[in-house]
Amino acid sequence: MRKRKKTRLEKTKKKVNYDRVVQHRFIVFSIILFILFTILSIKLYDVMIEKEKKYSNTLTTLTYSVASGESSPRGRILDRNYHIIVDNIAVNTITYTKTKGTTNKEMVKLAYLVSPHIDLDVSNLKTRNTKEFYIATHAEECRALVEEKEYEKYAQKKLSSNDIYEIKIERITEEMLNTLTEEDKKAAYLYYLMNSGYAYAEKTIKENATDEEYAYISENNEELNGFNTSISWERVYPYGDTLKSILGTVSSSRQGLPADEKEYYLSLGYSLNDRVGLSYLEKQYESYLKGEKPIYEVTSSTQTKLIKEGKRGNDIVLSIDMELQKKVEEIIIDQMLSAKGEANTEYYDHSSVILQDPNTGEILVMASKRLVGGEIVDNVRAILTSPITPGSVVKGASMLVGYNTGVIKIGDYLLDECVKVAGVAEKCSSHTLGLINDITALSKSSNVYQFKIAMRVNGQEYFREMKMPFKQSSFDTYRNMYHSFGLGVKTEIDLPVESSGYGAKKDKAAGNLLDFVMGQYETYTPLQLSQYISTIANGGSRYQTHLLKEIHSSTTKGELGEVIYSYEPKILNTVDTKKEYMDRVKEGFYAVVHNPDGYGRGYIEDKLNAAGKTGTSQSFIDTDGNGVIDTETITSSFVGYAPYNNPKVSIIVTSPNSSHPNSRIDYASLVTLRITKQVMNTYYDFYGI
Repeated sequence: MRKRKKTRLEKTKKKVNYDRVVQHRFIVFSIILFILFTILSIKLYDVMIEKEKKYSNTLTTLTYSVASGESSPRGRILDRNYHIIVDNIAVNTITYTKTKGTTNKEMVKLAYLVSPHIDLDVSNLKTRNTKEFYIATHAEECRALVEEKEYEKYAQKKLSSNDIYEIKIERITEEMLNTLTEEDKKAAYLYYLMNSGYAYAEKTIKENATDEEYAYISENNEELNGFNTSISWERVYPYGDTLKSILGTVSSSRQGLPADEKEYYLSLGYSLNDRVGLSYLEKQYESYLKGEKPIYEVTSSTQTKLIKEGKRGNDIVLSIDMELQKKVEEIIIDQMLSAKGEANTEYYDHSSVILQDPNTGEILVMASKRLVGGEIVDNVRAILTSPITPGSVVKGASMLVGYNTGVIKIGDYLLDECVKVAGVAEKCSSHTLGLINDITALSKSSNVYQFKIAMRVNGQEYFREMKMPFKQSSFDTYRNMYHSFGLGVKTEIDLPVESSGYGAKKDKAAGNLLDFVMGQYETYTPLQLSQYISTIANGGSRYQTHLLKEIHSSTTKGELGEVIYSYEPKILNTVDTKKEYMDRVKEGFYAVVHNPDGYGRGYIEDKLNAAGKTGTSQSFIDTDGNGVIDTETITSSFVGYAPYNNPKVSIIVTSPNSSHPNSRIDYASLVTLRITKQVMNTYYDFYGI
């Protein structure tokens, strides 16, 4: 069947429809293009005009780089009279910072170039360091020290590059090292210093560099890639070694942050090579003493711009009187040396003294000296960390237990006689005193008076050969009273190290209670004894013991800045007793010093109107160094305060092992008495009463 041919009209119609479609599509495309262009224009306007400042700031933030300079000097430490105890002195310092891309070969070359111009102590070079330098300078020779089969294992990843290195270290012989000259060893030590610590951190090569050494590096630092000079600082002590051990130490720039506290300091914004307080007051008040480092903007790879000045740390003022401290230390030394010429002092080697303000907890003097091998050394840390057997000085607290529990009343009389409890050796006072009251019991240090109180606290009345049952509650009653005075608990002194003394882990025998009440059961530090007598002196408030008095802002000059912190006395607790009981104990302590037959008569002159308590305790030591306690000694102590009616100062003096029992010569040194008397007279000369 034949197809019909399209007419001319039909062809024209089809063409017209096609043109319309094309035209329609063009219009749509134009509209879309217009819309897109409009959106793009709006976006460009937003970015270029509206948000130009925001993106400029973002760009600046991303490209802005700052760096901090070296640690600024620390704040000073001063005494209560604003005498400088610890200061800073500027020192020439040579440093090295490895730049990226520096090879070991280049560092060796630098070490050889610089080492002849710097005096370094090559004796500090360890064998390991020398071997590492040998590897760096004798690469081919050291490569031959490793066997082919070991290199094959390395290729098979059975050995690491570190394993190969350690094989070389192990196989370098002493004969090989002996080929190194003195010049080589100097370069080796410098090479070690350049590589110590973190790779790209600044290393301190030498502090206290001479002017010549400093000038050589300064004048040639452009050729000595990585070497530089700076003015650093170090601590100086105008009073020499006086109280130095308690002031603490500061890390060197070479030491940087202590390894065991690195993460802590980094979290606070410190750098790895920053100097920090490592011990005692320097560590305790690090946040105040540390300086603020200068801040630089890095404007190019080689240039910086100072944007913030460095700032010296804040100054701290202590409660210590350094002039009085010096005098007290001299007294201790003189009396120690004098006592060593007396009988029965073979084991005596140290005495300690604390003067404290009983109304605030402030320490005025904290001194201790020890005789070691014929030389007197500072021993002040023992005041914080070395407990002693206190003896009768604690009987003030023991007497209060009797009053508080109602087993005795003020003025009660008890018979001082040797007592014998079943299963326990006979116990006596130093002398049999007969029928005595509480005041005489304190003034003549009756052990038996305290024994009979303890028996009543334990629920019994004394009779010879009585059985004394064990009651934990009796121990707890005494221990709680002692703790309220600071005995057996920390004084909370503002130092990072303090012992809480030695207390029994578990009370077992009833007879130990008798030792407890006369100061022969648990041991306490001299610092705890100071808090104890200060608490009695002020009427029962246990103040936190402290050394800090004020903090002053740093200044650009040498004067003190404004006070930014003043220590406020803090009462840790109040002794739970009646005022009349505390006053009665204080009356007994007054009798100790003032009664003609008081055991503390002569310790403090009447002009100071003092009160106090003596203590003589049985102690034991290891005399042959085998770790076994083998010798009985006697420790003498004194605690007191003045004036009696308005206490301004408390004193403790302890002299462990100042004597020992001797069947041939019955003599006990009076070194504690002499120290006490001279110290209190010196205090009177300084402050009066």
